[in-house]
Parts: sequence; C-alpha cells; structure tokens
Amino acid sequence: MTPKAFAKRGWFRFWPKLLLPLAIKRRAPSSLFGRSLLIIILPVCIMQIAVTWAFFDAHWRTVTSRLSDGLAGDVAWVVDDYKADPASLGRIADRAERSLDLSIVLQEGRDLPSRRRFSLFLPIDQSMQQALSDRLGDPFWFDTTRYPAYVDIRVKVKEGVLRILAPRDRAFATNGHIFVMWLVGATIILTSIAVLFIRNQVRAIERLAEAAEAFGRGVDVDFKPYGAREVRQAAQAFIDMKDRLQRHIEQRTILLASVSHDLRTPLTRLKLELALAEPSSRLEEMKRDLAEMEHMIDEYLAFARGLGGEAVETVAVRGLIEEVSEGAKRAGAVVTVKAGPELLAKVRPSAFKRAMANLVMNAAAHADRIEVQARPGPGGGVEIVVDDNGPGIPPDRYEEAFRPFNRLDEARNQNEKGVGLGLALARDMARGHGGDVTLHRSPLGGLRAVVRLPG
Repeated sequence: MTPKAFAKRGWFRFWPKLLLPLAIKRRAPSSLFGRSLLIIILPVCIMQIAVTWAFFDAHWRTVTSRLSDGLAGDVAWVVDDYKADPASLGRIADRAERSLDLSIVLQEGRDLPSRRRFSLFLPIDQSMQQALSDRLGDPFWFDTTRYPAYVDIRVKVKEGVLRILAPRDRAFATNGHIFVMWLVGATIILTSIAVLFIRNQVRAIERLAEAAEAFGRGVDVDFKPYGAREVRQAAQAFIDMKDRLQRHIEQRTILLASVSHDLRTPLTRLKLELALAEPSSRLEEMKRDLAEMEHMIDEYLAFARGLGGEAVETVAVRGLIEEVSEGAKRAGAVVTVKAGPELLAKVRPSAFKRAMANLVMNAAAHADRIEVQARPGPGGGVEIVVDDNGPGIPPDRYEEAFRPFNRLDEARNQNEKGVGLGLALARDMARGHGGDVTLHRSPLGGLRAVVRLPG
C-alpha cells in the first residue's frame, strides 16, 4: 500500500495506539525479577502518590489555608490598631505577644525587601499570599524560609516597616511531613519485603535453568525442587525427564558395548584367517576392505556414543592439541601449534581429543600445511582455530558439511576411509560442552574450523 493510500484511509491516527505498546515493551525489564518487581511496586507507588495527593489536596491545603487566613486576620488587626494610634505601639506589641504570640517591631525609615527567598513548598507561600492580600490594603512582604520556627511578615506603614514574627504553626500545618515520613517508611518496608520475596521465587527458577543448562552440557548436578508450587512442579518434571534420559543413555551405552563386542569378534577371526592365508593380490584387497570396515564401525560407535559417561576435567589445551597433531605429522602434513601452556579448558578429555583429532586429520587428508591456534575467547572460555591450505568448501555448503554421513566429495575429495562423521562429531562435542563449531574461509586458502568452548 502506498503512503498516500495509507494516509487516505486515516490509519495514521492509530499510530500512537500501535507504537505505545511497542515502546512500553522495549523499556520494560527483560528479567522475571524486574517484571515481577514492577508488577508489585508500580501499583504501590501509584497508590501512595494518590493517597499523598488526596491528603495534601483535601486536608493539608485546607488546614494551611485556614491557618494562614487566621494569621492574616491577626496581622491586619495589629496594622489597623497601629495606624489608628501609632503612639500605642508598645501596648499593641505587648498585647499581641501575650494573646496572639506575635512579636512586633517598627523599623523606622526602612522599605520592604525587593526579593523573596525561594520556597520548596509553594502551596504555603500561595496560601499566605492570598490570605494577606485579602486582609491587608497596604504593601507587604513575607518570608517562610529564613527562620525554622517563625514566619517573617513585613507591612509598609507611614513611619517605615512594621515587622511581625509569627510561629510557623500559626501559618500552616507543620505535621504534614510526619505523614509523608510514615508513608515513605511504609513504602520502603513493603518494597524490601517484595524484593526479598520475589528474589527468593526467581532464584528457584534460575537454579532450575542452571540445572537444565548443566545437564545439556552433560554435567550431573544435585538439584532439589523448591519455591512456589508451579516452580516445584516444573523442577520435578525436569528431574523426571533427566532420569529418563540418563536411563536411555545408559541403556544405549550397554547396547553399543554389546554391539561392539559382537562385531569385533568375527572381525578378529577374519583378520586372523587372512593373516594365515597365502599372500596374493586379492588377499591384500580383502585386508583393506576389512580395515575399512573396522574403521567405519569405530566411527559409527563413536558418533552414537557421543559424550556418555565421561567426567569433565580441567586440562591444558596445548598438550592435547600437540598429541593430536602427531597423527597429522605422521600423515605427512606440516603442523604448527600456537597455544600458551597456561591456557586451560573444562572439557571431557577423551571426547575433546577425539573431536580435535577429527578436525586435524580431516585437514591433513586434504592439505599439507595446517595451523592450530588456541586462545582465550572474546567472551570468555577458549577458542581453537584449525586452518589448512587445502581446496576448502564453498561457503554455501558449510552447514551441509556438519550433517552426519555427508561426504562433500567434489569439494574436499575426502579420503576413502571417511564416512562423513568427522565434523559432526566435532560439533556434537562442542555443543555438548555448551559451545559450537563453525566453518570459515582460511587465510591459508583452505578451510578454517573454529571451536568455541565456554569458560
């Protein structure tokens, strides 16, 4: 639809309605803790603001207005009495101090101040200004901030300025701050209780997520359900699922061990018979077929076995890489290893070694120069890069190369013994540790395999 047609239908009027939820969603907390806290704290704050506004509007303003009006009436009486008989100022001052608690002084020859100090409580000044304006016909000035316990009121008279000091509690309600303090204190207490309660509930979900992530990496953790009923139900469902998966893995491991034994026994007999047979060209072909069959069985079992049963250990990465690189050197490739001896990784040593052997030997099968570099990852953990100068793989087939039993013959001309499980095994190992394996174009001209493992 064109912008003109869009405007013609008047849909622009609905833009604010469409954009407002999106803006709120973008600025809303992303964590469960933040959202739960917002759900509880926001209504409390709105309620406290409403109560405070109602108190100040319906009670505090009314009381302050009445007190200011009463004080303004007393000031007007003092000014009128003085103007009627200036000589009786002493009598008026004594009577005002005894009856009205007002202190009166005549400042002869003076003028009213030109400025008034800024007040944080504008309603006080507004009430006093209105009351004095209604009661007095002479110019006046007042200050509610200079003295903590008094209000300074000055009225211009013929002889100078009549200064009147009145107690603050006569001008406005002084107990309003107590109400505000109680309100703020109650809010802090409620917020603290809400934070502790929500944090306890969210922690149960976080522990469940950590246990699920650890189990996904093959790490068995001691996890007990706690928290709210729904969280405990989810945690118990996770534990039941974990037990079922572990039983499945154990049964699969036992089955694979039996299959391995059953297949290797006839293979061993065949190898023995071939070793005792008369040498011939056909016999050599049979031996090569038998060796290939044994190699294929080893790769199938390694792929199916995955990471089962091996514990995670902290190992030196350089030692394992150098050990793996020996096989590529024996195959005739020039291998360069760059890794600090202090670089450590938490892995399953056998699975890690098998995956790195697949990557390095896969590179050695198609190249004569290999570089293996291990370094700390940008976001923590370890990053291992395997480069070769072979023919490489087209970028649009990188993901296809990770599919099990896929052999990309036209791209890499794989060795005849391969069954297309090397990259699949490497990625399975990395993802089992919480990382991944990706392929890129190598600076050497061939393929670059990057193994990323979390810290």
